[in-house]
Amino acid sequence: MIPTQKEVIEAQKRVSPHIHNTPVLRSSSLDKMVDAQIHFKCENFQRMGAFKYRGAVNALLQLSKEQLSRGVITHSSGNFAAALSLAARTLGTKAIIVMPSNVNRVKLQAVEAYGGSIVTCEPTLEAREKTTRAWMESTGATLLHPSNQREVILGNATAALELTKQAEALDVVLAPVGGGGLLAGTALACTYVDHNMEIIGAEPFGADDAYLSLKTGKIQPSVHPRTMADGLRTQLGDQNFPIIQKFVSRIIRVEESEIAAAMRLVWERMKIIIEPSSAVAVAALLREKKEFEKRRIGVILSGGNVDLDDLPF
Repeated sequence: MIPTQKEVIEAQKRVSPHIHNTPVLRSSSLDKMVDAQIHFKCENFQRMGAFKYRGAVNALLQLSKEQLSRGVITHSSGNFAAALSLAARTLGTKAIIVMPSNVNRVKLQAVEAYGGSIVTCEPTLEAREKTTRAWMESTGATLLHPSNQREVILGNATAALELTKQAEALDVVLAPVGGGGLLAGTALACTYVDHNMEIIGAEPFGADDAYLSLKTGKIQPSVHPRTMADGLRTQLGDQNFPIIQKFVSRIIRVEESEIAAAMRLVWERMKIIIEPSSAVAVAALLREKKEFEKRRIGVILSGGNVDLDDLPF
């Protein structure tokens, strides 16, 4: 069942004491490039540097004392791993993080710094899920999914809910899509605020399973995704896909060169750090800018965790 407006509002109240109400920034340069009014919701300024902290905190706050005493576990390539590690430490429990062996170095170091217990596995979804099941059985830890869990989706929705209050009367909101948790949450929040608001996803051509899923009407597997946007190399789930199907109008795909160019543009013009996954939404806006002329646009900048020794520009 699709979460209700009441659940989105309750999630906002629940997480508010634990998160940053991140700023919305403007850029006259980017406004001129698109000929539109663009409002950037800067989740790169969220605790641990990404929107993922919202979902992790919302999920943890709804666990029982017994569950918290046994700890939590997830499998994640980076940002949710760091988010859950920090949230678990903040709320007094422990987090086991199953990570692929090819994980981004900076995100691995963040998990270590936040106190997560790292278990490495082969870089396949099958290996991640198998390893996670084994550790769940041996520890009794509660599984929290990075994107395909109701509580996580609702936590993610709070970013867009804040955006609609900070930048009123938006015509369209763009968000990147990987596992689908952010796009689903964004779609819920924005639709409940204004049913006429258009919700658009952004995705790399090299990892376009969400585009194909929306086109065919059923979840398509993410097979060997190839993109610098490491946070989007994952798979839609049965909890978030129905929300995306119902509320998201379309998904714009972008090239790797466009992601790198958008990332550099934001760094240069706005003087803020965003990661490639965030840049995907900006790239989509620039790729189809004729479609966005004269409109009031919201863009979710999903995170800013970057390896400065491995930039794509």
